[in-house]
Amino acid sequence: MRSFLRYLQLGFVAILLGCANADVESIDSISPKEASVMTSEQKAVIIDVREDSEWNEQHIPGAIHIPLAQLNDRLLELEQYKQSPVITQCKAGGRSAKAFDVLKLAGFSKVYNMDGGIMAWEKAGLQTQ
Repeated sequence: MRSFLRYLQLGFVAILLGCANADVESIDSISPKEASVMTSEQKAVIIDVREDSEWNEQHIPGAIHIPLAQLNDRLLELEQYKQSPVITQCKAGGRSAKAFDVLKLAGFSKVYNMDGGIMAWEKAGLQTQ
């Protein structure tokens, strides 16, 4: 039964990812500064959905790296954060909006998309590694 439910979940997520445009109006967004405060107070975790090469160039300290293409297969790694605030982040906001939808569909209750991605994070003068 569990594998059947997982199969259904993956099917829905595949359909969702196939959509060209995320429904931006339904996405809860936060600024990089708000994300920084939430993570520094350990009230949220950032999920960086960029590719490996982008992550290796620079990333936000403490972020969890899961490329968007791997997110469905790695949802169990994030299970401990299902009831906690989770912030999706990419380079500029497009991929993280899709990740937002994937996590919401998977039952994560407090998901936020960081406006402007790591580009906005840097512009705000926040630390990267």
